[in-house]
Amino acid sequence: MADAEVGSGRLPACQLALARDGEIVARHTAGAPEDSRFTTFSVTKAVTAAVAWMHLSPGQLAVDLIPEFTGGGKQDVTLEHLLTHTAGFPRAPMRTEEAADPAARRARFASWRLDTPAGERMEYHATSAHWVVATMVEVVAGKPFGEVVRERLVDPLGLPSLRLGEDVPALDVVHLGIPSETPDPLSADPAWLLRFNDPATRKVGIPGAGAVSTADDVALLYQHLLHDPKGLWDPDVLADGTGHVRCSLPDPWTGVPANRTLGLTVAGDDGKAPVRQFGRATGPRAFGASGLGGQIAWADPDSGLSFCFLTNGLDRDQVAAFIRANKLSTYAARCV
Repeated sequence: MADAEVGSGRLPACQLALARDGEIVARHTAGAPEDSRFTTFSVTKAVTAAVAWMHLSPGQLAVDLIPEFTGGGKQDVTLEHLLTHTAGFPRAPMRTEEAADPAARRARFASWRLDTPAGERMEYHATSAHWVVATMVEVVAGKPFGEVVRERLVDPLGLPSLRLGEDVPALDVVHLGIPSETPDPLSADPAWLLRFNDPATRKVGIPGAGAVSTADDVALLYQHLLHDPKGLWDPDVLADGTGHVRCSLPDPWTGVPANRTLGLTVAGDDGKAPVRQFGRATGPRAFGASGLGGQIAWADPDSGLSFCFLTNGLDRDQVAAFIRANKLSTYAARCV
């Protein structure tokens, strides 16, 4: 299927990987060199959540760590709201140049206002909430978020291709493009998305959408979330983050319960797993995160499989991207 999507012009390039028992068992790249890295867009949210879980001693991550993040109801926002997309400011602005400067980022926080009270409504926060999470981690750790990701997650787990907020040679990252075969408009701003082709934008390390990786390393990250052989997380925190649904409010885009944990989505046993892009063959406990263009990554505790699909195609036809993610998830889950 991956080859067909690239061959037909529906995608410029793509890459997938399947892992089990801590090892990659299948991989494939179409339209690019085998070891290419891709911008992971919202698949990045699993990376940010995994780092946040390392800082979850009682009260350690709270918005009062950021004095500028107050007023207009923001003082009532919790880490749970931020990671379940219920914080109430899904469209709060943050220019990349502002985010790169910690002082400017905090000044932007001060200007934000809530659209709805925290916890009242689930609406996808594409990047806004994760900037707050990353800044809280920076305060606790005393260093930039990208360095925390590298020191506490990437290096201990041996994921050499996964990077967030660091210099990555431009030739190592597949160039993003908009396929000509998909005429429907993107819901996101294509000009903003294409800025991820610029190494300077990638170096900012947008914590909700800006990592780069191979599909291999994402699939292996999910193996560690399944088994944690290195003991990086408190077992109760990891079980909570990968399995405890804290938000079942309806997702306004799909109309079904969001099934959000602290940072991820759970497939569920309500027959709506395909609507959450897990396909039709994963177990109900599967957890993961999806991204633009039909990108998807998940792990299934019942089968032990983890799967990642990445693409550089900014598909204008979001229904086609949604269907692609589901088909690939179904095929991957049936590999057992």
